[in-house]
Amino acid sequence: MSTSAGTRSGSVERTTRETSIRCVLTLDGGGRVNIGTGVGFLDHLLGSLALHAGWDLELTCSGDLHIDDHHTAEDCAIVLGQALDKALGERAGIVRFGAAYAPLDEALSRVVVDLCTRPVAVVNLGLRREMLGTLSCENVPHVLRSLAVSGRFTLHADVLAGENDHHRAESAFKALALALRQATARSGGAGAVASTKGVL
Repeated sequence: MSTSAGTRSGSVERTTRETSIRCVLTLDGGGRVNIGTGVGFLDHLLGSLALHAGWDLELTCSGDLHIDDHHTAEDCAIVLGQALDKALGERAGIVRFGAAYAPLDEALSRVVVDLCTRPVAVVNLGLRREMLGTLSCENVPHVLRSLAVSGRFTLHADVLAGENDHHRAESAFKALALALRQATARSGGAGAVASTKGVL
């Protein structure tokens, strides 16, 4: 892990009886993405997140998909959040807050984040289908919540419009990417913590 004036990165390997995951995240990257979870639409969402956040992300998972997609989706979000937390280090010198809107055709999402180390997630996507590919729609907001909890940040995500559930879900992840890109950016105050408490 590196959180100096250079590249900020975090890596996590996690193996349980349900999944085996390896994740390497670089915040100051160029959108280079290599994701293989065994769940195609999850790959798509996480790839979109990394690309639009400006991250480099390698994430591979071998999970118990013979049961269902839940453990894979949840655990990938947990590990990615842990890698993000490691990459941020003490969180000094970052903007901290981020807010973004992202459209995808008729869908529109708004996401607001605070990298305050207080994990809270309020997620309203309004998905109606049972599945998106082989990813259960109920697991899409669960991924966002798990990411916020393990990444130790506050997340408010709302889909404001949209008829197509693929578009609704993807626009939410794109808005999250833009908000995180803003919040993780260096503020210019080296070592300064964006809090009246003096710590995040």
